[in-house]
This record gives sequence, structure tokens and C-alpha cells, in this order.
Amino acid sequence: MAVPGSQGTPAAAPTARPAPVQRAAVAVGAIFLLVGIMGFIPGITTNYDMLSFAGHHSQAKLLGVFDVSTLHNIVHLLFGVLGLALSRTFNGARGFLIGGGFVYLVLWVYGLLIDRESAANFVPVNTADNWLHLGLALGMLVLGTLLGRTGKVPQLPANH
Repeated sequence: MAVPGSQGTPAAAPTARPAPVQRAAVAVGAIFLLVGIMGFIPGITTNYDMLSFAGHHSQAKLLGVFDVSTLHNIVHLLFGVLGLALSRTFNGARGFLIGGGFVYLVLWVYGLLIDRESAANFVPVNTADNWLHLGLALGMLVLGTLLGRTGKVPQLPANH
């Protein structure tokens, strides 16, 4: 009886599993995509009829809590696509999580410093957004740092 790979055709090479940091980047990217989509769904986004493109005048709130605008939703969608695209490689995933963590840290500080009733609140952000941005920053930095410590990717066993 012939054994697969013994008749001139090479046996299937073991494929690499995504590193934990890559799986984390996929999860974070998918969550951002989901949040971006939810921001455009009436009911999930309250006061949807008051959704503006940008600025603090948008009265729409994701889940009735987080200020959103069309621009805010688009940023979430783009961040999600970026996360999924960069998750293809170890360094890309690590860079997305750590870089994104710093972006959200800056956004948190920005949200603390601006006058929320001014044109500077163009995203827009409220107190709930600020705390979420801090949580995202810390979570992404921790994931990128702890899971991104090694570039070694575990291999599947040859006889799986």
C-alpha cells in the first residue's frame, strides 16, 4: 500500500500556525470592524437620525453610551481593516497592536484636554469614549508587548 508522498509527490509540508500576537491582531481588528458597522445601524446606534459626518454636534450614540459620527465609524472600519491586513505577519501584528495602543493613548489624552463643546472635538468623544480609549490603549499595548516578545511561530506536527 502506498504511503502518501512516497510516489514522487511530496508530502504536504506542515503549515505554520499564526503566532498568538497575530491571532490577537485579528481579534482586535475584527472588533473594530464590528464596532464600525454597528455605528451605522439604527437601534444599535441611538439617535441615529442625528448622526453627523463629524464634530461634537452629532447626537448619535453607539449602544446609547459612546458618541459617534460618520467619521468616527469610518475610523473604526479603517482600523479594523488595518488590523486584519497587518495580522498576516508577526511584525505587522505586533506593530498594529503596539502602534494602535499608542494612537489610542494619544486619543485618550486628547479627549481629556479638549473642550468637548468646541470644534476640537471633531471625532467626537465623550467621557465614556475617553475611558474606552484608555482601556483600548492599555489592552493593545499589553497584547502587543507580551505576545510580541518572540518571532518564533509554532509549527504543526508533521503527522497531524
